[in-house]
Amino acid sequence: MKPQQLTQTASAQNPVVRDAVLQHSVVVFSKNYLPVSRINIKRAVVLLVNGQAEALGFGTGQQWEVRSPNLVLVVPEHIRLIHTNPERFWKVPAVTRREVLRRDHHACQYCGSTRHLTLDHVIPRSKGGSHTWDNVVTACESCNGQKGARLPHEVGMTLSHRPKAPIHPALQFAEQFWQTQTLP
Repeated sequence: MKPQQLTQTASAQNPVVRDAVLQHSVVVFSKNYLPVSRINIKRAVVLLVNGQAEALGFGTGQQWEVRSPNLVLVVPEHIRLIHTNPERFWKVPAVTRREVLRRDHHACQYCGSTRHLTLDHVIPRSKGGSHTWDNVVTACESCNGQKGARLPHEVGMTLSHRPKAPIHPALQFAEQFWQTQTLP
């Protein structure tokens, strides 16, 4: 092959290699080293170039080389944010039908049905129960009618999951992240 043909072949393969690198994701850690989220490599490059993040070398992490005409940037598998935004505080959402259904995965907490869902107070409001995350669950119409204004154990019903407030998305991600990591 002539040198000109070799150059054209290599440049024809370059977009494939570039696109493969851009398909990877990077784990972002907070300033306090708490895993916050997973972002695509393009966003990681922006954070690194703007000085909003720094590379973390955990030793076993993978690295990718991203090239531009002026810069060759090595993007690691893990980066850490340098600055935090004080305006980004997460609040526990209000107890609404939509949020309770989302928490309970759109299924009755007594029988598992996914049809004709309502909200049920585990301790009925008539008996002093409150409208809080710890007392409201998803129930189908038949289970809710069967339970009525009584406690679940009075009717012989049991909850599949104990009701609780949703957790911060970053904490949920951190929990999942650390469960997938293997120790050397």
